[in-house]
Amino acid sequence: MCGIIGFLDKRGRPDAPVGQTLLAMLQALSCRGPDSAGVAVIGTALPGWALNVKLPERVPCEKAAAAILEALKEIALVTRHEILGAYLRLEMERTVEATELEKHLLAGVPGVEVVSLGHQLSVFKQVGSPAQLEQVYHVAAMTGSHGIGHTRLSTESRVDLSHSQPFWAHGVPDLATVHNGHITNYHKLRRHYEQRGYRFYTENDSEIIGVYLRDRMKTGLSLADALRSSLDDFDGSFSYLAAAGDCLAYVKDRFGFKPLVVAETDDFVAIATEEIALRQALGRDFLAREPAPGSIAVWSVVPAPSRAA
Repeated sequence: MCGIIGFLDKRGRPDAPVGQTLLAMLQALSCRGPDSAGVAVIGTALPGWALNVKLPERVPCEKAAAAILEALKEIALVTRHEILGAYLRLEMERTVEATELEKHLLAGVPGVEVVSLGHQLSVFKQVGSPAQLEQVYHVAAMTGSHGIGHTRLSTESRVDLSHSQPFWAHGVPDLATVHNGHITNYHKLRRHYEQRGYRFYTENDSEIIGVYLRDRMKTGLSLADALRSSLDDFDGSFSYLAAAGDCLAYVKDRFGFKPLVVAETDDFVAIATEEIALRQALGRDFLAREPAPGSIAVWSVVPAPSRAA
């Protein structure tokens, strides 16, 4: 019953008002997911790392932020930081790789969680409605070339910030996913990856998507090929979206049980669980279609034809 949305400005403008569009789409789907809401925005590329860190619970924000900054002194030069809601937002010089940076931070400050990391990616999520997300993080003011969003109705795992979506694909800079449906072989896949040393942060089956994509891309697959292979390796009924630094993509399972609607014009690509999200945010001057079961499509930020299979 969750709602997922995605938007890409085909002109690749890093200052496009993508946040305003994502928020309007999320608000149209708020009835599908009253438990939490979130967005992942791909903005202007920074020369170093940008990361959002969930502050530990039951610790004063300023105290937790100071502990994080102290831990990072050993491996990175932080150039900017600020507390935003439940997060500490940091910018730093790129002196270590993403996996080493996250590992060092988790070891140094108990209770933290890296919610997003990359040169362009920012993930913000909030328990409650899209209106509450906007109130805390001012999504409508965010700019970027593309992004994805999620409204959640919890059916299995608990309702808190960690279990909310989007999920960053830990270890892969600038890659985030949102998911609607159920991946029914989640527990089998999770055991497989845990035995190989991958860490999970939630009990949400949606988290497996980022772990899977990371693992497949480590073997040399492109993101598009990793997305395509998930159609064979994931069981269940699902639709999910992925946003990377240079592209937006969807995957729809072979049963086609979970709704998904796509609109593409010369200027943009928009994807949502329901057509009302497209119309409320973008008007009526375009055609919308439902993709075929068992299909994927990937669109580049720069003007280029979509690649579908």
